[in-house]
This record gives sequence, C-alpha cells and structure tokens, in this order.
Amino acid sequence: MAEIIQRDGTWAFDGSTVRITPGLHRSVPLFRQTYGEVAVPLEAIAGVVFEPERKRGRLRMRLREGADPLLQATGGRLPDPADPYRLLVDLDRVGVAEYVAEEIRQALLLDQIPKEPTKAYLLPGPPVPVSVRSSDGTVSFDGTQVRIDWSDTSDRVKRATGPRIVTIGDLVEVEWLPNSGYEDGFMRFVTRETVFSKLPPEKDPYALDLWGSARRDLLTALVATAVTARLPHPSTRTAVEEGEPAARHPRHLTPRPRRAPAVPPPADHHDVLLRRLRELGELHRDGVLTDEEFAMTKAAVLRGF
Repeated sequence: MAEIIQRDGTWAFDGSTVRITPGLHRSVPLFRQTYGEVAVPLEAIAGVVFEPERKRGRLRMRLREGADPLLQATGGRLPDPADPYRLLVDLDRVGVAEYVAEEIRQALLLDQIPKEPTKAYLLPGPPVPVSVRSSDGTVSFDGTQVRIDWSDTSDRVKRATGPRIVTIGDLVEVEWLPNSGYEDGFMRFVTRETVFSKLPPEKDPYALDLWGSARRDLLTALVATAVTARLPHPSTRTAVEEGEPAARHPRHLTPRPRRAPAVPPPADHHDVLLRRLRELGELHRDGVLTDEEFAMTKAAVLRGF
C-alpha cells in the first residue's frame, strides 16, 4: 500500500485502485467535498506526476480520454483547486509523494496499461438522485429524467415556460461552463430538437445561467456528470465530415422510435398552457423576445405539454 495523507486530501494505492479522498479542511473546495471519494481503477490512468514548487508541491493524475464522465462533462474547465485528480503536498512530504507517484507508474508499466482513449467509462460518476440549487434555479436528475425548476430571479421567458422536464432518451449532450466569478457560466441540456438553438443561456429554457455564487454554481457539474455518465459514450457516436461530433449533425443520429399518440392533457393543464402562451405573446409584443426567441420558446412550451 502506497499512501499519502495531507490536509488537502488522501491518495491510497493498493496496486489496482487509487482511492482519492478529499480533505475536510475549510480550504478544500465545496465541489470536491461534495463529489466525495473517487476510486480510480489502474486501467483508467494515463499517467501521474509530482510537480515540485518553492513552498509546496502537487501530485497530478492524468486519466485516459473517455475514462471519466466528470472530465467528459466539464471538458477540462474545472478550476484547478476543484480538480479531484490533484493533491497539494507539503514540503516535508515530498518524498512520500514521489514514492506514491512512482508506485503508480510502475504498476502502469507492469500491467501494460494503454494510453489510448477508452471505449467506455471506467468511473461511474456521482450517484443519483442528485439535485443542485443554482443561481438560476434547481436542477435535479433521477437517472431517467432531468427537471429544472426556475427561481424567482430567472428570466421572465423561462418562468413563463414553467418547469423543464427532459428524459435521458431525448438528450444528445450536456454543455457546461463554470461561473468564474468574473464571467457567467451555464449548463445547457442539448436535445435533438434544440441542437441548433441560438438562444442565450439567460433565455434558453433548456439552460441554467450561472451568474451567482461561483462556489455553489460549481456544484451543477455534479448533475452534468451524472447525466453524461448515462448518455452513450463518445466513442459510440458516428463520425461525420471533418471529425465533428454527431451531436452537431442530427441527420447522422440513430432515428428515434415513433411515439404513441399523446394523451390529451387534463383541463387544468390546458389552462396553464394557454396562460403561458399568453405571457410569451405579451413578451413578444413588448419587444422582450425577438421573433426567433418567441418561436423557439413557444415550441419549448408546447413540447413540455
């Protein structure tokens, strides 16, 4: 067993798995503490290095492309302190850190772990159900569908459309950009119908505009990761011209099965639908919504019913 315990967290390697546990100190970011312990199988690791610095050092683990839904969902945009695959090391523990890194490297060499992209996720992502309250609303995922409930401060367009519910089968991907504290972020659920949507996040009824507490909004990556882990692996997507992902080219997606005729909604649902359509019409007449925004938002409301 190779192990290093620091205020920032603990890495323990038993020859087949690196168990990463976040520290409990207040300096450890809320995201890492909430994400919790991560068990990284050896076959998911591409490499590990120890980076010495003047006052301290850090262990960094690099995973194989496609192995982790967290890295897939966040696209390498997690702030450095929130990265679970990084460990700050005090100067008096440098020797231990180098030993742990060397033990992992030797195991990778002995087991001949390839560095090529994986064909499936080797880490599970966060458990479900998972729910996060952000600056724009609350987003929840139960393993089969995503639900967004808007906050009182959300744009009028979003509140007019009502809660969003999207099933996992209708999703193509999740786009996520963190709130940096200087620039807003967003989390957008891209469906087959909205894949070419041009609505800005603050008006898109399938997107959360992340503009509040960067520390809290970062937790939306939990939902993005849980959803990504249950979508088809990137390696299964059909390649298209110039190597662009199939998600951007709906004509290359597997045809969806035809749905059974919809059951007529109850009378109260019909009243809600009419009220929301009236609200959207007023926003359009007042110039709050452009013609394109009105058409796309109206379509989103109708799909929701």
